[in-house]
Order: sequence, then C-alpha cells, then structure tokens
Amino acid sequence: MNKFMEVLSEKVLPVATKIGANKYLITLRDAFMVSFPLTMFGSLIVVFNNLPFWPDTLKNNFANLFGNGQSATMSIMTVFVTLAIGYYWAKTEEVEGIFGGVVALASFLILTPFTVLVTGANGKSIEGTGLLSLDSLGAKGMFLGILSAFLAAKIFVWLTKKGYVIKMPDGVPPAVSKSFASLIPALGTLFVFLIINAIMVGVFTTNLHDVIYNLIQKPLTGLGTGLPATIIAIFLVQFLWFFGLHGQVIVNSVFEPFWQTNMLDNASLTQQGTNALAEHGHIVTKSFMDTFTVGLGGSGSTLVVVLLMAFVMKRKQYKEVARLALAPGLFNVNEPVIFGLPMVMNVSLFIPWLLAPIVSVVIAYLGFASGLVPLTTGAQVPWTMPIFISGFLATNSVMGAVLQLVQFLIIGLIWFPFLKAIDNQEIA
Repeated sequence: MNKFMEVLSEKVLPVATKIGANKYLITLRDAFMVSFPLTMFGSLIVVFNNLPFWPDTLKNNFANLFGNGQSATMSIMTVFVTLAIGYYWAKTEEVEGIFGGVVALASFLILTPFTVLVTGANGKSIEGTGLLSLDSLGAKGMFLGILSAFLAAKIFVWLTKKGYVIKMPDGVPPAVSKSFASLIPALGTLFVFLIINAIMVGVFTTNLHDVIYNLIQKPLTGLGTGLPATIIAIFLVQFLWFFGLHGQVIVNSVFEPFWQTNMLDNASLTQQGTNALAEHGHIVTKSFMDTFTVGLGGSGSTLVVVLLMAFVMKRKQYKEVARLALAPGLFNVNEPVIFGLPMVMNVSLFIPWLLAPIVSVVIAYLGFASGLVPLTTGAQVPWTMPIFISGFLATNSVMGAVLQLVQFLIIGLIWFPFLKAIDNQEIA
C-alpha cells in the first residue's frame, strides 16, 4: 500500500498540481465566482416563488411581481461570466482588465442573434427583431460565451502587446488615455467576430449559438453530468485531498460549466411548473453537487465522522479534534478534521475517505432518478448551509432533507469500522 502511494505521489500529483495552476481554469473559476452573489439573489427568488405551501395562484402572482429578480441575475448569467473571463484574462496578461471584459462581452453579443419568435395578435408566431432571448444569455449560451470570451480576450491582449495602441500625451487624464490605448485592439477584436458572424449568417444561414449548443454543449453536458462522470469527479476530489491538494478547487474548475448550465436549465423549467421540471430537468447540477456532497460536512461528507469521533471513539486526542471541528463542520468547513485526524496521507483511512462519498452520491443520484426526491429547482443554495436545511431549500421538498439523512447514516456505517479500528489500535 505504501509503495502504491509513493507511485501516486510521484506520477499523479505533479499532473494534478499543473492542472490546478492552469491559467484557463483559474480564469474560468474566478469568472464563475463573480456571478455567485447574483445567482444567489436569483436563487432566493426561485425558492420564495416556489415554496411548496404556496397555492398555484399565489405562485403565478409572485412570478409576475418578483420574476425579474431571476431574469436579471440567473437567466443572464452568461453575460456576467463572459465579462469576467475577459477581465481576468486581461489582468493575468497585465493588460487593462475592464476593457478586456467589455470587449469579450461585446464579442459574444455580436455572435448572438437579435431576433426571436414572438406570438402576434392573431396568435401566430412571428419573428421579432431587435430582441434578445434569455436562453441565449443564460444556459443555452454558456459554452459559446466561454469560448468567445477567451478568444476575444486573447486577441485583444495580443493586439495590445504588439503595440497597436494610440498613445496620448502625459497631460491627458488616465481614463481618456487608457480608452484611446484600447481603441485599436478593441476595434480589431470586434471586427474579427463581426466577420465570423457574417460568415455564419450569410454563408451557412445559421448562428454560432445553435451550432455550439447542438454540436458541443448538449453532448458534453450530457456526458459531464451523467452518473459515471459525477463519480469520477467525486473520486478526483477525494483523491487529491488525500495528498493535501484542494480537490474541490481543481475539479470544480473543470466541471463547473456543466453543473452551472444544468442549474440554469432547472431554474428556467421551475418557472414553467413542477411538471416541466420533472420531465425535462437535470439531476446533476451545481445545487446537487453543493447540497448532496459538500453539504454533508464538506469535501468527503465528514460531519458524521466528526460526530463519531466525539461520541463513539475513546481516545482523548480524537475527542478534542472533534470538539474543535464540530462547529465549522456544521457549516461544511472540514479542514480541522481533514488535517486534525488526520485524513491527509493517512493510509488507514484511505478506503472510507474514497468510498463513502462515492456511495453517497450514487444513492443521491438514484433517489432523484427514481422520482422519490424532486429535482433541484435551480436555486443555488450556499454550500455553507447546514445539512437538512440545504436539502429542503435545494428541492423545495422535505424529501431533500430525508435524502441527506439517508446519506448521512450510510456514510456513518462505512466510516464506523475504520474509525473503531484506529481507535482500538491507538488505545492498545
């Protein structure tokens, strides 16, 4: 076992460390964090508008009164992500960030069709011009937004570093000077995207939104959010944490676009009613991952482990660690127990550390797939929300809390013999 761990440390960890330091993934992670406060606001609106004890007429009234809270945040999340990607990439390359951000956003909008089908006075669908679809600015446009933002930011940075800038005299105010310096790189970048869109519309009579969504986003999202991919994601999180690397940060930066896209889809379906969500909704979303994996005590779902250490294990050292770890563990912060037990590089606990979260996520997936638990509504519940409360808020159903309880007990059963073994060994 020790030899196996040495091989993993030498061969696998350098690759994982390199992935964690990748500029593209860091930029993408930071961009999604920019949208977090806005999606949280939209999530609160989703939860409030769809509380299970509201009658349908009241839900409809709330949708009319407060629906803009969701439309202006979660429904146009791609706008914020695109702007943030351009900003952070330019900052990383030591170029003026705000201009990189607005150029990336404008480039994405150039590729976005400004026509949608609307219902006319006679009840027939007609093409409305000068209109933007929320789908294009939300879940459906997410992958195109990410790709176009990175490409636009790279072109903008390249033109700037090549020296294609207008330099103003020293006495000119900085805001004016920076604006003129970004003029030529911005014009060049936007012209490239205008040509791309003209080719798609004029030659192929389509738009990149539909092409990217049908050929890339839809298949990749299906693969990236199925049960096998979810198990792989959980395994990698646990595996990297075992060696002291923050697996959540590394893995989430890869899978986040898939989970976020599905979450936005579910939020849109929730507005259409519970039947639409049940028929067309997604199981694995950002809400699912935060609530039914991390929401059970942090990475590894260790809240039950802390309770076993506090009330079942006999050695004083473990009880003291549990006492320190319990309060943060209730809010899913589990570094005290990860490094205090420790779980990092502890070969005796390698099996439950990997196995328990995987078994737990399979149970959660089957609970949703069977229909016993309603799908997550699209509300992004904070990962620090205590267990049971988070399960209810994510699904708008007490069955979400019941599912967490089942996961909690099964994780405890998996961990118990291993904790008892190391406890007896230490006492002996």
